[in-house]
Amino acid sequence: MSFVYLASLLVSIGCMALIDRRFRLYFWAAPVRATVALVAGVVFLLVWDVAGIASGIFLHTPNAISTGLMLAPHLPVEEIVFLAFLCYLAMVAYTGALRLRSARGRGAGARAAPGRAARGRTARRTEAAR
Repeated sequence: MSFVYLASLLVSIGCMALIDRRFRLYFWAAPVRATVALVAGVVFLLVWDVAGIASGIFLHTPNAISTGLMLAPHLPVEEIVFLAFLCYLAMVAYTGALRLRSARGRGAGARAAPGRAARGRTARRTEAAR
């Protein structure tokens, strides 16, 4: 029994949480909504896994890096943690991409707080262009 895979998943989730906290992308932006969405994603993918296991598509074979603890036949404990990581990664990547896209769309002048300073620069650029 080895905890290498489970530990690497947990460390990866921890790193995602640090990125999430730093930029307030997912859980730190809306904790209740994020929890509901994450649980819904994990449940959906778990049902998908169970259907795959029942039809013989997904199989688990013992290996040197996993714990060997099974929740059901061919459903290791690590699968739940992996599904949670996958959903969390997808949402942090998605919200991060939205943040980058909106920052690029605003341009350099939009990083200043909206108000007189931002309008003044725009007005000067418009006058200079004439």
